[in-house]
Amino acid sequence: MKLPYGLSQGDTRYDIVCQQAVEMVTDYIEDTLDRVNRQRYEKHLSVCDHCNEYLAQMRETIRLAGHLTPDDLSPEMRDAFTDVFRRWREED
Repeated sequence: MKLPYGLSQGDTRYDIVCQQAVEMVTDYIEDTLDRVNRQRYEKHLSVCDHCNEYLAQMRETIRLAGHLTPDDLSPEMRDAFTDVFRRWREED
């Protein structure tokens, strides 16, 4: 059985902390968390205004980034993104 985020074998703590919520945000947005982790995440959101704000910021970033075209970027930004991508590819 796959253990929930942040838990090790024999661990009985099921509440997550903010750091774990940040690590899980992409899987939550993409709806790829299993039932147990989704429940743990939503339980944390029910009591944490900071993580709710972070989730809202991530959703807004995704919404805005989805509307960008290459022409929206300055030449400097295109160069910077290209450089980051090349370095990332070299790590493989």
